[in-house]
Amino acid sequence: MHEMSLAESVRGIVEDAATAQGATRVRTIVLEIGELSSVEVEALRFCLDVVLRDSLADGATIEIEAVAGVGWCLACDRSVPLAQRYDPCPHCGGYQVRPTGGTEMRVKEIEVD
Repeated sequence: MHEMSLAESVRGIVEDAATAQGATRVRTIVLEIGELSSVEVEALRFCLDVVLRDSLADGATIEIEAVAGVGWCLACDRSVPLAQRYDPCPHCGGYQVRPTGGTEMRVKEIEVD
C-alpha cells in the first residue's frame, strides 16, 4: 500500500508549510490527484486519517480534486482524453498513446489558523 507513504509525505509538506507560516492548526488540505496517478483515493483518505493524528492537521478537512487523464496519440498527432493508462485512442483506436496529464498528485493548498 503506497498510499501510506504518500500520506506521510503529505503530512510532512503540510506541517512544513504551516510551521513556516507560524500556524497553530491546519483546517483544510486540498489535494489534486490525477486519474492516471495510480492513487487509490479511499485508501489515501484512510491513511491520512491515521497519519494526521496528533499533528497540526489533526481533524483537518481533506478535499480531493480529480485531474482528468490526458494523453498524446502518436498516430493522430493530437491530445486525447484518457480514462486509464493503456487505453486506446478514442479517435483512431491505436494504442500509441503517451500520458501527458492526470498522472500527478500534489498538495494544492492548505488553510491554516
